Amino acid sequence: MALAIGAHPDDVDFGCGGTLAKWAAAGCRVHYLVCTDGSKGSWDPAQDPQELIRTRQEEQRGASRALGGEGRVTFLGRIDGELDSGMEMRRLVAYEIRRVRPTVVLGHDPWKRYRLHPDHRHAGFLTTDAIVAARDPHFFPEQDVPPHRPSALLLWEADAPDHLEDITGFEETKLRALMRHHSQLRSTMGISDSDDGDAAEAFQQRLRSRHAAAGAPLGLTAAEAFKLLIDL
Repeated sequence: MALAIGAHPDDVDFGCGGTLAKWAAAGCRVHYLVCTDGSKGSWDPAQDPQELIRTRQEEQRGASRALGGEGRVTFLGRIDGELDSGMEMRRLVAYEIRRVRPTVVLGHDPWKRYRLHPDHRHAGFLTTDAIVAARDPHFFPEQDVPPHRPSALLLWEADAPDHLEDITGFEETKLRALMRHHSQLRSTMGISDSDDGDAAEAFQQRLRSRHAAAGAPLGLTAAEAFKLLIDL
């Protein structure tokens, strides 16, 4: 069982989509937890935020299915750009860890240097802090699920990664899942609605190059890099 925790719809797919696709193909049940509603994920000032929220939820469910999962996604619905890592949010994330009971949790590395987006920082700290809360019975004893201690935590975007997941054979699955986030083509991927295919191919090639560079130290064709924590 795996639980991937992202700040926004699409963050999980960028950070560990190839790994989740590989694990799902091997029989792992994959769950997503998305902390915010994604309502600011558009450069169009006329975009209706409520419509965007609905669209991004459907895109995330579709991307999860494209990776081979069951489309099981939980949305905490905090306003995009206003996520915090206080006790109430920690309680909600700890509850999901206790409910899902994952062997592995995946999330943003909150210690990444010079990270601008506050939601990514807060989502990373929520992940680490909620693991501590979920494992210990005196945190949130009113919850109707028993404590749970995952076996491992994988943090993506780490400055000092020490674990590689070989995603050879699953790289294209990750790219197909990312392309399900159609609302993000322009703002995140640099692809306009009128693109003739060149910009989409350039975006995908950038990710292929990133995966190749990550795998190069171990001679892997494609990999995703993480900071691995096992003393949880």
